[in-house]
Parts: sequence; structure tokens; C-alpha cells
Amino acid sequence: MGYWLMKSEPDEFGIEDLIRSDKQTTTWSGVRNFQARNFMRDDMKLGDLAFFYHSSCPAPGVVGTMKVVKAAYPDPTQFDPASDYFDPKSKPDNPTWVAVDLQFVKQFPLVSLEALRKEPKLAEMRLLQKGNRLSVLPVNAAEWKRIMSMVEG
Repeated sequence: MGYWLMKSEPDEFGIEDLIRSDKQTTTWSGVRNFQARNFMRDDMKLGDLAFFYHSSCPAPGVVGTMKVVKAAYPDPTQFDPASDYFDPKSKPDNPTWVAVDLQFVKQFPLVSLEALRKEPKLAEMRLLQKGNRLSVLPVNAAEWKRIMSMVEG
């Protein structure tokens, strides 16, 4: 099983939106970074778990977990001219971008970015590396376990 951290701005789509979604499931679309896309396309598997991370907000941090319920497939927003994520260069016979479907697992009190930074066992976590702004990041098993232990107190 793989572990991930997936960022979303809560004023765009927060964990509460996921909880209210039909079957508590959403299409995670609109990823427009090649490295993040490659993680989703090449490495993310059905059943993998992901942290839901609220970003670009006053209190960034991990707020819950989700499960991959549909592996990578062509992101429908890339073909929709009305979408903010429309990509006129992407073609249906050779799509550039992918999406995955994620289902809500658990919500918990914020584990803040500040708290993550203070945890020595997370010093090497990709999220905490200088200049790392990717919206989809792998998390190793030890990092996952440590963050979950922070959640559980």
C-alpha cells in the first residue's frame, strides 16, 4: 500500500466538501504539474491512503484521510473549455493530465504545518523540504505512522 499527501485550498475544496460529496467521494482533478501528475499516473494505486492537507490558508495542515477508489484516468477538466483547468493542447486520444477518485476515510483536528515541522521524525518529509510546492506528494510508511500517532495523541 502507498501513502500520499494531497493539498487543496479549503476555500476551493476542503475536507468538509469531501464529506458532503455523493458517496463521500470526489474526482481529484485539476492537477497541472507534471511531477504531481506522474505520481498520480505512475505510482498511485487503488486502495492507497492519502492525507487531506489544507493549503494556502491561515492554518495549513493535515485534516483527514482519504482512500484511492479509482486509479488514474484522463482528467475530464482538461477537455472542458468552461473549466479553469482546460488545456487546449491536450487531446482525447493522447491526454496530458490525469485524475483519481478519492473517498473520505476520517476527519480529525488539524495537525498544523508548524507541528509537522517541529517533529524531528518528519525532518526528511518531502512536504517540509525547502521549495517543495507540489500538490501531490508521496509519504513513506514511517511518516504516515508518525502523523497518525500525532493525530491520536
